[in-house]
Amino acid sequence: MGLFDGLRRGREAQFDSGDASTNAIELTKRRAQISLTKQGAATGHLRVNLSWRMRTSDFGGSQRESLLRHPFRALKPPEVVGHSQSMVNVDLDLGCLYELQDGSKGVVQPLGGYFGETNAAPYVKLSGDDRFGSASGETMYINLDHRDNIKRLLVFVYIYDQTPAFDRAHAIVTLYPSNGPRIEIHLDERQPQARSCAVVMIEKVKNEIIVRREAKFVYGFQAELDRLYGWGLQWGRGYKTKVDR
Repeated sequence: MGLFDGLRRGREAQFDSGDASTNAIELTKRRAQISLTKQGAATGHLRVNLSWRMRTSDFGGSQRESLLRHPFRALKPPEVVGHSQSMVNVDLDLGCLYELQDGSKGVVQPLGGYFGETNAAPYVKLSGDDRFGSASGETMYINLDHRDNIKRLLVFVYIYDQTPAFDRAHAIVTLYPSNGPRIEIHLDERQPQARSCAVVMIEKVKNEIIVRREAKFVYGFQAELDRLYGWGLQWGRGYKTKVDR
């Protein structure tokens, strides 16, 4: 059973540059936003990817501690650690609250099957639902050729039922603009009880498309994010369909 919300139908800051070899920008608390317009990337499809993996510390403790207590273990070949049930159960979902210039509002998310559209409102589409933490993760596409129709987009991540908290998963949301370096937001803050996180706001500000890091963790689900950002939608209990594992 799912325990979270499904929608009822009805001056540019400086930023931290990543390693030159990775061609990435990391948004941080200190340097939290970037203008896609100024880097010539306010057109085409903006790809947003969520990926995650379990921290190695979740499996049998750290190797360093083990070697300090048992130094001769360094002479033994390493053991192959398979996926535990806790890793199999990890299921983070990518979603987006949208508000368009005509006043229409809604959500794009796997829960409830609200996968959206790119060539029609809301100009945001989720490619699918990754329930197993595959290397490709989950991907969303935002059609910035319709930027004049978009007022604001809040990209968020929530934890599906019976999965570890954010402090046990190393989640990264990466934005791939049509031009320039990719943009990374790491969700690595210690928030062991949080169930949802507002990751990044994409909005039109004085004819510029601004990407701003939010990284705000909440203990509830979509309805709590809605209240935090004043979206004003009505929410109800939502579920996912079962799949074969």
